[in-house]
Amino acid sequence: MHIAIVGGSGGIGQAFLRNLIGQSNDTLISATYHRSRPEPVHPNIIWHEMDVSREPSVGAWADTLVEIDWLINAAGILHTGDDGPEKTIRQFEPDFFMRNIAINALPTLLLARFTQDKFRHGRPAVFATVSARVGSITDNRLGGWYSYRSSKAALNMCMKTLAIEWKRTLPNVTVAALHPGTTDTSLSKPFQKNVPENKLFTPDQSAGYMVKVLGGLTPLQSGRFWAYNGEELPW
Repeated sequence: MHIAIVGGSGGIGQAFLRNLIGQSNDTLISATYHRSRPEPVHPNIIWHEMDVSREPSVGAWADTLVEIDWLINAAGILHTGDDGPEKTIRQFEPDFFMRNIAINALPTLLLARFTQDKFRHGRPAVFATVSARVGSITDNRLGGWYSYRSSKAALNMCMKTLAIEWKRTLPNVTVAALHPGTTDTSLSKPFQKNVPENKLFTPDQSAGYMVKVLGGLTPLQSGRFWAYNGEELPW
């Protein structure tokens, strides 16, 4: 099985690696990192440096691949050292908004463009990305978080649109957006205060739940938005 994990050096990305590499001795994983190369954890994991928001970088990485059975994009941004989710429109900053789009939405389109030929083997395959429930327009009842919500909503539209195209050209591929739940990583750390204890997942829990969801999907369910517990979420 040939698996690609984009953002493999992050908290959820590393948890995906640990989960999937244990599935079979024949599993081969191509994992990407942005700046700091992680320590090797298994001989069947090959690390590649990649900037997910730069077209040449994504294209060069895709050229190293022959086939893909599963691709999971776990790269994302919620806050930086200077900026975080907006509580009010008065806090809106255009540069932070565009950075959210560049990291949370754009990479999935680049990945799809450069990897689509790697799925033409005809076997059942998965193209998935980690989204967030707050990207659901229907489910938005609290407001705020303009940049993050907008970038994840844009990501969800990208996935839905891709699923429609690939249903014609790559009918063997299941395109899926995933909500991981609130996971105890550096991304969510500043926003965990009001999360119930039983709803704050370790990265391994979250990745395990999402792998189980993906393993149960078929191409007939392509183009949908799934929570970690298998619940289908509204766009």
